Amino acid sequence: MKPSYEIAKDLYDIQSVQIKVEGYFTWTSGIQSPIYCDNRLTMSYPAVRQKIRQAFIEKIATMKEKPDVIAGCATAGIPHAAWLAEELNLPMVYVRSSAKAHGKGNQIEGTFKKGQKILVIEDLISTGGSSIHAAQALRAEGGVVIGVLAIFTYGLAKSISHFSGADIEFDTITGFDELLYVLVKDGQIKENDKQKLLAWRDQVEA
Repeated sequence: MKPSYEIAKDLYDIQSVQIKVEGYFTWTSGIQSPIYCDNRLTMSYPAVRQKIRQAFIEKIATMKEKPDVIAGCATAGIPHAAWLAEELNLPMVYVRSSAKAHGKGNQIEGTFKKGQKILVIEDLISTGGSSIHAAQALRAEGGVVIGVLAIFTYGLAKSISHFSGADIEFDTITGFDELLYVLVKDGQIKENDKQKLLAWRDQVEA
């Protein structure tokens, strides 16, 4: 099984990603969704987080430009950025959603030099807003953001257009499509359930 499918299955098995064909979850945005993703749970499963780290390393190996610095998005991207930076022996920083209201008022913790190439690590891509916000904060401080890597994506077309508009490349280890494939294959959901879930995504895009 390809790592993208294997990790999708792992996320489902540890309930990091949950699916409801009926009785949807409510996202912070108010959207009613059949899928909920909380990749913070991966911290508690060493075997899963090691697979994620290795998948990130394999993604980096295919990149034209290699990072000088690893940046984690607060909060769920931070531990994965730390494990990756440790494995690659690279400096790490992390980016808050906004600057602190006290102390030095930092939005970025850790240091890097202007012109250094930075790879942003995120746990989830929905519309891409938080990842792009972090990348723009790093750019504002002189960093050269070479891309965003995330664990999971809902596969919304909106995220693709947002990243394109911000001129930021992004990739993910796995996502909604891989998860549905695995769930049908394993008999967790039926093919018609899969089609309903894909229709939900089309409806959200509309």
